[in-house]
Amino acid sequence: MNEVKNDLRERTTEFALRIVKLYQSLPKSTESQVLGKQVLRSGTSVGAQFRESQRAKSDADFINKLEGVLQEADETAFWLELIVRAGIMPAKRLEPLRKEIDEIIAILTTIVTKVKKRIGKL
Repeated sequence: MNEVKNDLRERTTEFALRIVKLYQSLPKSTESQVLGKQVLRSGTSVGAQFRESQRAKSDADFINKLEGVLQEADETAFWLELIVRAGIMPAKRLEPLRKEIDEIIAILTTIVTKVKKRIGKL
C-alpha cells in the first residue's frame, strides 16, 4: 500500500503540473479563462488534498479526506470535458489528461472501497 501512496503522490503532483501547463496554453478569451481557472483550481487541489489524506488521524478521517479528493478529481474531469465540448481545445489534445484523471479516480475509488470493507462500513 505504501508503494501505491508514493505512486499516487507523484501522479497527482505531475497531474497538477500538467493542469498548470494546460491553463497557461488556453486562449485568452473570457470563457476560456473562466473554465481554465475552474480546472486549475480543482486539478491542483487533487494533489494537495491527496497529500493531506496521508496525515489522516483515523480510517474514518482517511476515507473522508479521500472522498474529498475524489470530488475534486470528478470536478476536474467535468471541466476538462467542458473545455472540449465548448470547442476551446480539441479532444485529442486533452485525451491524456482525461485518461489520467479517470485512472486516478479508479485508484482512489478502489482504495476507499477496500478501507471501508476492512473497517466494516460496506
